[in-house]
Parts: sequence; C-alpha cells; structure tokens
Amino acid sequence: MLLGSVLTPLNDTNLQLAAQCGVDGVVVRYPGPKLEDLLALKRTIEGYGLRVLAVEGYLPIEKIKTGTDHDGEELTAMKNLIRNMAQAGIHLLCYNFMSGTDWVRTQLDTPERGGARVTGFRLADAERAISLNAASQAISRHTIGADALWANLERFLKAIIPVAEEASVTMAMHPDDPPLPVFMGKARIMNSVAAFERLVSLVPSTRNAICFCLGTFATMGVDIPRAIRRLGKHIQYVHFRDARGTAEDFVETFHDNGPTDMAEAIRALRENGFNGPLRPDHVPQLVGEENGEPGYTMLGRLFAFGYIRGLIHATEPRMDS
Repeated sequence: MLLGSVLTPLNDTNLQLAAQCGVDGVVVRYPGPKLEDLLALKRTIEGYGLRVLAVEGYLPIEKIKTGTDHDGEELTAMKNLIRNMAQAGIHLLCYNFMSGTDWVRTQLDTPERGGARVTGFRLADAERAISLNAASQAISRHTIGADALWANLERFLKAIIPVAEEASVTMAMHPDDPPLPVFMGKARIMNSVAAFERLVSLVPSTRNAICFCLGTFATMGVDIPRAIRRLGKHIQYVHFRDARGTAEDFVETFHDNGPTDMAEAIRALRENGFNGPLRPDHVPQLVGEENGEPGYTMLGRLFAFGYIRGLIHATEPRMDS
C-alpha cells in the first residue's frame, strides 16, 4: 500500500512534513488543460522525494453528469487530462458523479476529542438552509432522476474507458457524500455497495474502478471490512477516514475513535491484494488551526499519517521464524 495525501496548501513546509512522516506521494487537484502545468506540479513534488499518486478534484465534468455537454467540450477536456496524465506518468484519476454539488456539510466545528473540530451533516439543517437561500432554491429546481444519471454515467464510461485503457490510467469513482438517494432535487446513484457493483458492470475493465471512501460507506450503514471484501479488486484507491451516524445525520471522527474497525479494514484490503494509494481524507482541526480549511488542515493529517502507517505495519504478514 502507498500512503498518500492531499496537501492544503501545497507548499514547501507541508511537502517537507509529508516526506518526514513517511508519506509516499501526493494527490493533486486538476491543474487545468496544459500538460506543462501538470509536469510543473510533478517536478515540485518529486523535489521532496515524493511522487504524484493521483489527480482528484475540480474536474471539468459537471455537464457530463447532467447530460448537457452537448458540444463535447467537457468530454474532450477529460480525455485530454487522461492523455496528459499518461505523459506525466500518473495513472490514477478519482472522480465522482454528484450532480449540482460536491461533498456537503452543514456543520464545520462540531466538538471532538479534546476540543478538536470536525465536520458534520444533518439533512434537516441542509433542507432548512436551502429553503432560506434563493440561489440554493434555483439549483434545486433543476432536477435530474436516477435513471437519467445512470444513462449519463454509462455514456461517459463508454466514451472515456477506452481512452483510459490506452493511456493506462485508472478511473476511480468516489461515492456520493452524503450517500442520500436525493439531494437538492437531484438523484444520487453512487450510494450503496450494489450501486458500485453496477458501476463496474456497465463497462467491464480494470480501468473502471472504485475509490473506497471508508467514511462515506460507514454512513451507508454497511460493514466496512465486509464491503471491502465484496467489492474486491475493483477497489483501486482508498480514502481512509471514519464517521459516526447515518447518511441523514452524521459527524466525522478522528481515525482512531470512530465506529469502524480500521485494522480489519486494512486486513480486508490486503486480502484483496490492494497495493494502491491510500490517503487520509477529512481530518479534525486541532488547536491553532481554527482559521484553516475545515477537514483539510495539517496537524490532524500528521496524526493520521502516523496512525495509518502503524496499521499498515501492524497488519503486514509475518514470515514464520
């Protein structure tokens, strides 16, 4: 397994801290359409003895989700990104199919252990906020159903997976967060283990894969190790975090005090033969970081690095003496 991380901000200090903590590589955001920008990011990261493990976030894909990419501009941009990644030697692209929003939280400062702050979500609060916000109401009026989303996803995969196969780039789908059936008037389809089994059957290919986000699957109410074993080798990327509650009402936790047996999750990944990137996702804000970006501050990430490295080492198969 490869320990990875996003770094916010992606600066010299955080790169050095990641290298000092034994991180293998960095996950970068979409840098735009130019190969030169991706290569510049790669050079910066490699300067610290790290590698670029994946591209994830801020992708040109929203019209593809809604079926309104009529001129094919976004599909062309996605194909261009995959070809740029191949030239840069980056072989994992994480995306999601949430329409209208990305991940959503209604609380950014829920108290956790020792006064740390974590994010949370309550559907009732989200619906109340939408009812009071004209812009959110406008978004909600543009609805899309599950059948249309599945059709748009299948169309996208049939167009993009051949390009990914040619480029040796794996497409890893992230679950909907929160994994509700409908949010802001729009259906959500990547919200169950069965949905991910349907995903990989739409276009069977090793390049059509899964990003297993432990925290999101936890709020689906599934047994995490069992779900990992069920999805098997389709899991090619892991977001390692935990959450307590349901899709309608949950809070995130430190990696070591949520409801999931995290060591057993690592064992299940090992049984699958997983050797790809695994990264801490949202982390608590610790003291002194109150003005940082919720879920993406650095001190909690340092704690997560050590915890995850400990789990990886502790679950390594041991040769009989």
